[in-house]
Amino acid sequence: MTTTDTSITVRGACPHDCPDTCALLTTVENGRATKVQGNPAHALTDGVLCTKVARYTERTYHPERLLQPLKRVGPKGSGQFEPVGWDEALEAIAARLQTIAARDPQAVLPYSYAGTMGLVQSESIAARFFHQLGASLLDRTICASAGAEALTQTLGNKVGMKVEFFAESKLIVIWGSNSIGSNLHFWRIAQAAKRNGAKLVCIDPRRSETAEKCHEHIALRPGTDAALALAVMHELIVNAWLDQDYIDRYTLGWDALKARALQWSPERAAEVCGVPVEQIRQLARDWGTTQPAAIRLNYGMQRVRGGGNAVRAIACLPALTGAWRHRAGGLLLSSSGHFPVRRAALQRPDLMGERRPRTINMSTIGDDLLRPASPTFGPQIEALIVYNSNPVAVAPESGKVVQGFGREDLFTVVLEHFQTDTADYADFILPATTQLEHWDIHTSYGHTDVLLNRPAIAPVGGARTNTDIFRALAARMGFDDPCFAESDESLCRSAIGDADDYEQLLAHGFASLPVPDAPFAQGGFPTPSGRCEFFSQRLADQGLDGLPDHLPNYELATPGGRYPLAMISPPARNFLNSTFVNVQSLRDIEAEPVLEMHPEDAAQRGIADGAVVRVFNDRGTYHCKARVNQRARPGVVNGLGIWWRKLGLNGTNVNELTSQHLTDLGRAPVFYDCLVEVATCPN
Repeated sequence: MTTTDTSITVRGACPHDCPDTCALLTTVENGRATKVQGNPAHALTDGVLCTKVARYTERTYHPERLLQPLKRVGPKGSGQFEPVGWDEALEAIAARLQTIAARDPQAVLPYSYAGTMGLVQSESIAARFFHQLGASLLDRTICASAGAEALTQTLGNKVGMKVEFFAESKLIVIWGSNSIGSNLHFWRIAQAAKRNGAKLVCIDPRRSETAEKCHEHIALRPGTDAALALAVMHELIVNAWLDQDYIDRYTLGWDALKARALQWSPERAAEVCGVPVEQIRQLARDWGTTQPAAIRLNYGMQRVRGGGNAVRAIACLPALTGAWRHRAGGLLLSSSGHFPVRRAALQRPDLMGERRPRTINMSTIGDDLLRPASPTFGPQIEALIVYNSNPVAVAPESGKVVQGFGREDLFTVVLEHFQTDTADYADFILPATTQLEHWDIHTSYGHTDVLLNRPAIAPVGGARTNTDIFRALAARMGFDDPCFAESDESLCRSAIGDADDYEQLLAHGFASLPVPDAPFAQGGFPTPSGRCEFFSQRLADQGLDGLPDHLPNYELATPGGRYPLAMISPPARNFLNSTFVNVQSLRDIEAEPVLEMHPEDAAQRGIADGAVVRVFNDRGTYHCKARVNQRARPGVVNGLGIWWRKLGLNGTNVNELTSQHLTDLGRAPVFYDCLVEVATCPN
């Protein structure tokens, strides 16, 4: 913290679900935050923020910010509420939860995700509360669990190369990522590499802002990434572009993987992927003959049936060519496994005692809210406590999610900043603090620095921290374990457990982990074998294929089929999931919900650019504006998300169309494994 005669500057961290985890500086004048900017002292932030977070004060002081508890007075979903005091709200909530828990605490379900990535305001006191209660556990799968499981099965954990060394790479493959929109600081590093002569290749069904600025764009069909990776392996083998010494010393299962890869000629993969065969050969040639070479993998490509297998296949590529020998070589999907977070100390699973509550997958919440009690499912869900998430907008097959949240017998509490789609269905809405108003500690999945967030301002209005809300509920529920009285700053210390590290965080706002520059130059993978595991015995023991393979999508277009178009739903550039949709300046940039269509597909349907269209399948219908352009490849439409449903043209959003199917690994949703048809809307 620094002080001048007129203002103070407070160090913090961006809380949002983004690999960059930027260091922030908030300027405060007379108790009011006036500016949020990137901290130039943090090398990876370098004083730069994305457009969204640069406008964070607009969000904190938004005229629609929730500043007092609200109680529902109208039908579920009507958005009709009246103000109540904190004591009244907390006592009513605690009484209802006690009544339900007396029958079966598993009838209570927490629902949360990455509305904040902070360790304290996400799962610390909240997790302790639900563990003490004995509530159902939540399988938090909605974003990254397929890729995370795949990386763990191959490399041993969510680990990889250090992001800053991409600047020294001579080949960068950006696979399943629109870095300009979702990983801005990596893109700046990639641009530095490009200026130094590196070749940039983007693999993405959509011609994104990133793809059009790379040297090469491979616009494959959604869900065919594993086929492409296996064909690259094929070419590495037949052309002897392998580091056999690295393979022999530091990998497991090479003979079996080699046999599988040899089944995937570039011609076969070209037919599956829908790309020219020479593009595949060139990608393999570049990967096999360029050092150092690196892959920046992101989570978009794992949101299909075979997403886990695809990540496994791609994660094998650096070991085949010995790319890991170089600090500027290898792969990065997530760095979060490098952080020694003391999660048990934060979340206290020991509070469950001998109880082993059921686990419910957040990605199937639509079905699960509609499921009656049964011997296999257990009790019907009677109470839902939602924090750091907006499931009515973001969960798949949202028609069923809305139906479930609309149950009059479901008791729903939502901790929120704004009256979101989900908050409209609450019985009580509790106003939560934003990042500028609380303590927190942040790790990253895009770099290897820990960041501390100090509160820059007092809570606005009657807002309370998540931790304070769950402490108050715990007290009213009679939970008297001393852990519920632990302060937020103490929780920050508990998260990392090293006093010296925490003092550095207090002094500077961030600290770097002691990760080697080239962590796997001599093997040492955190797998059971210590090697990069092409073959996973752990998967084989589960009755799964121990080798990566291409698994076709659940929904594949067929000639004459009812739904001939594949749809992916990448984020709109100025939104982050559903978080910034109500920030007017950002919504003004996005203008309206859109569907990108290739000119050939639009012409076949008589759809003009700017027309209002109906996108539909058996699960529902979504209205939006058509953008006819080359960002969409033929046969694929891009439904940019995630708009709040109530801001949509017909009260829905793109998740009206997505399914509750799950991925091959990690039990994750398949948002990009979705067939639709598109037609003009009648006047």
